[in-house]
Amino acid sequence: MDFRVGHGYDVHRLTEGRRLILGGVEIPYERGLLGHSDADVLIHAIMDALLGAVGEGDIGRHFPDGSEEFLGISSLSLLIRVREIVKSAGFEISNIDATLVLQRPKVAPYISAMRENIAFALKIDKERVNVKATTEEGLGFTGCGEGVASHAVCAVYKR
Repeated sequence: MDFRVGHGYDVHRLTEGRRLILGGVEIPYERGLLGHSDADVLIHAIMDALLGAVGEGDIGRHFPDGSEEFLGISSLSLLIRVREIVKSAGFEISNIDATLVLQRPKVAPYISAMRENIAFALKIDKERVNVKATTEEGLGFTGCGEGVASHAVCAVYKR
């Protein structure tokens, strides 16, 4: 069996005047993430992990940030497109494991909804999607509240 693993990483700056969207969930907060799309770092890291696992580059290749087509777009809709790329390459998604890195706000109450959104977009069971969050104890750009980062790992297998 052809079994592959992919890793993704993304980071966006927190800024005033934007909504905070993580895992397709709008989280009440005084700032949101700056980006061309909705800047959902969690979904972006997952997309990069999946694309990497099947040898399809990264999200910048498929969804360039200079394109008007993707201005303000929901990252969940892009994740659905990535699912189709994975499927077209002949692979199925085994599981996703992702970590959000941010000092504030606390996201634990929203993780179940994030997992549901990701599982729905990828057409996999929620039990195959894991999302967790951590702080950096006040260190670095995430620890001082300047931005949010996310890492994601996925496993895929050839149909």
